[in-house]
Amino acid sequence: MNLARAFARHTLTRPLICLAILLMLVFSTASRAVEPSEMLKDPALEARARAISRELRCLVCQNQSIDDSNADLAHDLRLIVRERLAAGDSDRQVEAYLVARYGDYVLLDPPLKAKTLLLWFGPPLLLLIGAGAIYAVLSRRGLPSPAPLDEVERRRLAELTGEGGTPGGRA
Repeated sequence: MNLARAFARHTLTRPLICLAILLMLVFSTASRAVEPSEMLKDPALEARARAISRELRCLVCQNQSIDDSNADLAHDLRLIVRERLAAGDSDRQVEAYLVARYGDYVLLDPPLKAKTLLLWFGPPLLLLIGAGAIYAVLSRRGLPSPAPLDEVERRRLAELTGEGGTPGGRA
């Protein structure tokens, strides 16, 4: 037990443990959610399926691709993608099939259409409206004008600027 404590206290051990944990976390996401049973035997088709899966949104997750998601629906969508590719569909046909079934929301990068204008331009529009409202409030309120100088402050200012009749402001 003392050896373990000494090992844990060593100055190089803590950073190495932190680095190992960080690397495990980073590379654990590289495995993705695709299960080996889903994968196609043809490496070229599997690469196409993975590329398509990265572009499709998991409909039950928050802005996560079906390639990354462990949700049951994402699993089903990955199987549909692979079935369509195995049947000979092109990448566009697979995407069109899923869009026809689930709408443009299934795409992580939806196309610019009349139905998606608010999705594309809503956030910048809200930002501009908010900035305009802040500007309107601040310009209406205006900056307070400074109070006029009293006699003592005027004399002190004249001394500092040298406008009191003598150089340096001293009489």
